[in-house]
Amino acid sequence: MILYHGSNVVVPAANLAKCRPFKDFGKGLYLSDNQSHARQMALRTTRIYGGSPTVSVFEFDELAAAKLGVRRFDGPTQEWAEFVLNNRSRSFTDFDHPNSNHDAKYDVVVGPIADDDIALLFRQFESGLIDLSILARGLEFRELSVQHSFHTSAGTATLLR
Repeated sequence: MILYHGSNVVVPAANLAKCRPFKDFGKGLYLSDNQSHARQMALRTTRIYGGSPTVSVFEFDELAAAKLGVRRFDGPTQEWAEFVLNNRSRSFTDFDHPNSNHDAKYDVVVGPIADDDIALLFRQFESGLIDLSILARGLEFRELSVQHSFHTSAGTATLLR
């Protein structure tokens, strides 16, 4: 499977040391199967940090990944929302919680991208304006792009440039 990474620089190989924490699925290298989405991310990153919008292309060896710890979310469910909220939280401390990836317990995580509309729902939930059931209902009919995140050296070894 071909995956794309949008950035402000060419990414010649996966380097987990350069990845930032507190992302949807924790600290890791994020790629999309949607080239257009990767291009949008490249433009956004360039606006923030400078550089040139660049889309790096990787081939994902799904057979090799089948032997690893892979967490899949088939849609924007309540479980996915809790997982994303916990990974984005700078105050979350229960790293053994099943909805945490802070300790990179998964080599690869696959699931929806929390876009701007979803981020608004998350902020409303975190500020107490809505509860978890309303958050879950707000996610029910969303069609979101899918992201693949790689969190360990075993996970990134499944990526070929």
